Formats: sequence, C-alpha cells, structure tokens
Amino acid sequence: MRSDRERARQHLVPHFTRGEAWKADDLVVIDRGEGCYVWDTDGNEYLDALAGLICINLGYGRSDLTAAATKQMDKLAFYSNWGFAHPSSIEAASMIAAVAPGDLDRVFFVNSGSEAVESALKFARCYHLANGDNQRHKVIARDLAYHGTTLGALALTGLPNLRDPFRPMLTDCVRHVPNTFGEHLEPGQAARDLPSVTAVEEAIVAEGPETVAMVIAEPVQNGRGALVPPEGYWQELRRICDAYGVLLCADEVINSFGRVGHWFGSERVGADPDLITFAKGVTSGYAPLGGLIARDSHVELIWDSPMSLFLHGSTFGGHPLSTAVALANITALRDENVLAGVLRHEGQLDGGLRDLMAAHPCVKDVRGTGYFYAVELMRDRDSGTDLTEAEFASLMYDEVLDQFVREARVLVRPDARGAAMLMISPPLVADAEVINEMLRRLDQVLDRFGGWLKAAK
Repeated sequence: MRSDRERARQHLVPHFTRGEAWKADDLVVIDRGEGCYVWDTDGNEYLDALAGLICINLGYGRSDLTAAATKQMDKLAFYSNWGFAHPSSIEAASMIAAVAPGDLDRVFFVNSGSEAVESALKFARCYHLANGDNQRHKVIARDLAYHGTTLGALALTGLPNLRDPFRPMLTDCVRHVPNTFGEHLEPGQAARDLPSVTAVEEAIVAEGPETVAMVIAEPVQNGRGALVPPEGYWQELRRICDAYGVLLCADEVINSFGRVGHWFGSERVGADPDLITFAKGVTSGYAPLGGLIARDSHVELIWDSPMSLFLHGSTFGGHPLSTAVALANITALRDENVLAGVLRHEGQLDGGLRDLMAAHPCVKDVRGTGYFYAVELMRDRDSGTDLTEAEFASLMYDEVLDQFVREARVLVRPDARGAAMLMISPPLVADAEVINEMLRRLDQVLDRFGGWLKAAK
C-alpha cells in the first residue's frame, strides 16, 4: 500500500504550497493532536505555536466540542437559514451578540473568513442602497492586509503577490492606503495627524465621499507582522467614517474570540465599528464557520427599504453542526476563563520573545499583543544590516526557514509578507509551561538561523 505522503502527492492539491515543497520526501502528515501539541504519522511531536492556522483557540482533543457536534448530528444534521431557523444557529447567534461590543447584535453566518468579508462588502452595498446612496460602492483598505482569497475579498487584500495574478478578474472599486507599520505617537502628537490616518481621509476625498461605502481594517493587522495601531487610531477611523457617511468594518477573522485577550480585538484597541467579520476561533477550528455582526439599526434599515432583504446567502451558512460547535466553544472559553488566561500570560510571552531578540542579533523586531506576535528577522541588528535579496529568497522561498522550524519541532509560520518573519499564535490554553517550552524551541530556530547566516558570508 502506498504511504500517506505518496497518496497526498498523487491526489491532494495543497493550499498556498509550492510544488517542490509538496513533492519533497519530508512532507509532514499531521495525524493527531492533544492540547497544544500535534504528532505526525512518523510519531514526531510538534508544539503547535500557530494554533493550526490561528484558530485552535481551545487546543486539540476537546471531547466537549466533538460531543456537541455528535449530539447535533444525531438530532438535526442539516437545515438552512434561508427563511428558516434552527436552535443551534439561534443560540450561537445570541451568544455571539451577547459578547460582541457595543450595539452589534445581528449575526449572519457563513463558512469562512473570506466569505465573512464578502458578506461585509455586500452588506455595505445593501445598506447604502437602502439609504438611497446608489453611488456608494468603493472600499478603502490597507496595504499588505490580508482579507481573504475569494475574488471580492481578494480585491481588498493588500498583498500584491496574491492579488496581482487575478487583477483582470477583480473589481476596481478598492483603494489601498498605508497601514500603521512603524508608526507611534510622538509627545504632543495627535492620532489624527498620523500618516496612516490622514491617508484614509485623503483617499475618501479623492475618490469622492459620495462613492465610498466602507473602510475595512483589522484591529491588529496580520499582514506585515502583528501591527498594533497607535493609541487613538481607531477612534480617528470612526470620526472620519462618521464625517463622510461611510461604514467602518473591523475584520476580526483572526482577532476575535480571545486571540488578543478580549472577545473581540475591537475592544482591545477601542474601536467602534459598524460591522465585524469573524471566523477561525469562533469554533476553535473544530468546524467551518464564519460570519458578520452588524448593528440592529443597519439591518432594520435594509429590511424596511424597497429591497426588503439582505441580498446574500449560502447553502451551508449557519450549519447546525458548526453553530452547535461554536456554542460549545464559546461556552468553554467563558466558563474556563480562557481570555483571562491570555491576559495573565501575555507578559510572559512578550517578555520571552524580547529576551530572544536581545540574545539573537538576527532578530530585528518583536511586535504584537495577546497571543498574536511577529518576530522580524535580519542579518545583523548591531550593524543594521538587513538580509540581501538572495538571502531573503533562499530563506523564505527555498524552505530554509521552514526546515529550521521543523527541526525544532515548533510549528510557527515563516512569513514573507513585507519582511522575513516568524508568526506566532499559540492556542489560547497555552500556560506558563507551554510558553516556556515554545520559547526554548524558538531559541533553537534562531540559533540555526544565526548559524546559517554565518555560513552564508
């Protein structure tokens, strides 16, 4: 019988994976998981410091979540939310509304983060049509931000390497503006004077305020490496959107359900959005689910308009199994005080990563908050020497950094979006012992990287 690796290479098409990596003899096949660890089919243990793909918030092996799925499948395996409701979607929506910030209390379920962003695009358009603002269709998004891979979400995504091959197929209604990378408030400086803030307002004015439907941003931006905005940034976005009648959407596919120590990242940064997108952590990755949360008044406006409905839907949106798992997941996050644990241990994670930076001249910067961090790499911090183009390409595209990560048995993400980085986002149940072990293995990765740099001279 052919091995799992052979059958994977023969029949399975991977996501965002280079062909040479997929065909390699050392292709990793993950077989099982427990807590913050996973094992491959060869029996090797890995500390999953990426939480699957920033979604396994409760860790692996949660029998309460699998029991909720089984119970729901036995009772009602499927029914749609097209003109109908079922108890698990009602209960999950109610619980999400209860923990959502402000007056965001209407939940529209889909199946993924990309679909959640597509839903925000369509909702913003329907909202403005209901208001009689038929010209409003443009969106302001940020450079290097990742908002998804479906064509609507991809148009918002500010990563040229992902977007440009499909540019002829994308809408031209998106204007990208600078993100908050490298920004901080000088003494006496107001947030409204930040270049990233003035760029948003200038873009709205340049496009024509009467044509702009929405501004979208992540509370803590993933692309370019866990960008925490300066204090006051999100309040300024709110001011600008109010001034020009534009909806403000917080893309929280990554940030929500505890990743930065709060139910939603909007709470951490003081945002007051009209819309929130979510996915990933809502079920801790145990079942596909995403969604959009909107203000009650915005939904009612659409329903009271001649359109009379939010013109969007999908077969599996609000699936009984997925919403039952979401309900069990959110209940566990609440009852086990998981978010408080993130806030309790985030200082250990932050301090440990900064200690690694001090010990390794190949670390340029550490950024992040909660359990969401980026470690940016360079050749030598003491001399201010960055990686050469050839070194960057070899490190990131020839799988060199991937190999160091696998050797250390710590699953973090080598990330080339704007710089050479390691993205770190452990399960939210990672305690002091797990964090220390993760830091020890990251130290090994950085040791190997430093040795590689010396050999490459």
